[in-house]
Amino acid sequence: MTELLDVATTVTGWAVPGEEVEAFVARSRTTSVRAYNGAVESLSSAESAGIGIRVIVDGRQGFAHAGSLDEAVLKETLEEARDNAAFGEPDEHAGLARPDGVAGPVLDLVRDELRSFPAQAKVDLALELERAAQARDPRVQGVRVATFSDSYGENAVATTTGIAAYDESGVCYVAVQPLVEADGDTQMGSGISAGRAPSELDLDEATADGVDRAVRLLGATQPASRHLTVVLDPDVTAELLSIIGGALSGEAVLKGRSLFANREEQDVAATVVNLVSDATDPGAFGAARYDGEGLARRRVELVDAGKLRGYLYDTYSARRAGRASTGSAARSYATTPGVGAAAMTLRAGTKSQAELLADVGDGVYIQDVSGLHSGVNPVSGDFSVGATGLMITGGVLGAPFREATIASTIQRMLLDVVAVGSDLKWLPSGPAGVSLVIRDVSLSGS
Repeated sequence: MTELLDVATTVTGWAVPGEEVEAFVARSRTTSVRAYNGAVESLSSAESAGIGIRVIVDGRQGFAHAGSLDEAVLKETLEEARDNAAFGEPDEHAGLARPDGVAGPVLDLVRDELRSFPAQAKVDLALELERAAQARDPRVQGVRVATFSDSYGENAVATTTGIAAYDESGVCYVAVQPLVEADGDTQMGSGISAGRAPSELDLDEATADGVDRAVRLLGATQPASRHLTVVLDPDVTAELLSIIGGALSGEAVLKGRSLFANREEQDVAATVVNLVSDATDPGAFGAARYDGEGLARRRVELVDAGKLRGYLYDTYSARRAGRASTGSAARSYATTPGVGAAAMTLRAGTKSQAELLADVGDGVYIQDVSGLHSGVNPVSGDFSVGATGLMITGGVLGAPFREATIASTIQRMLLDVVAVGSDLKWLPSGPAGVSLVIRDVSLSGS
């Protein structure tokens, strides 16, 4: 624990009068195993370590980074950051984070089991996942992806302004994409199970999700165009939250590139919508004790009963806005801090997905979307993406459809949220998924 923090504090100890120095040190280890046709198609393992150093003198910022923690390299990197600061443009808001009195949450984000899990066991999990997918249904013709992946990372931040913070976390997951075929039609599904340790992974859940999601799309046809109520699959909701999180960045607001600009304390969603960024939640795979500047992570209320309460800030954007940092700085050792929407989640409702479908009666279930980042404008809020899913008929899932488009605006969709499901699940990609019911969305097909 102390090694990386010792490196960071050593570097800040080399500061000279008149300058602020920040050292961000990180180290990571990742493994990925991919099975194909009963054999290991690929196995990769990588370790990296590096440091990023910021120097601020008279409002001029310089930054440099290196992929080594050798003392000679550390000194060279510090000198490079100093040189870069000399050429920087003066900025009255430039400055390092300072302790704000908020204590880091108590979180246990690393399991000894993950550290010691042998490579052969990782291979066995990937192979077992592929076999399970192939055996689940006779219509499975192959498995496009069957992987086991894990990652462990640690970082430390020290500054001449009094910050000294250390953090670590680990996660692993299995993911499968089976191909199913019937009557000349081929469909693909995806399933995933994630945890802090391999023993927390559920291969049956991942397999069932992947195969069943593919099977139920067999025979899909293009739907008729109409306006109707949609139910978003939890995975689709998570993708939507990642876009909304970016638009709630104080940095984006200051640049005039957010659909939520100048809307604080206004109603931006239905009253059932409660949105937070909560990296203190131990269930979130994006949980952390500290942000990229060494400030404590904290729960940030963004939308409360439909009303916009505020934005996410790092130190720089907060100073520009005349606010305080929300502990939302994100970075790697090779980059300077920026605002990141960590662990975005909607407050779960009380009804299961089946109960939500029953309440809808007739509508459409959106299982997958495509073109989300090209079809959504975070400034205007325009929303138009490709969609695949199933019709909802009589309160249950019915005929599958494909080659469709759903369209609205994010502003309209948030105001038209009818219900949030109880099936909240954290995904390794960051946001939490949950079933979401939205009325009056345009479905375009034939």
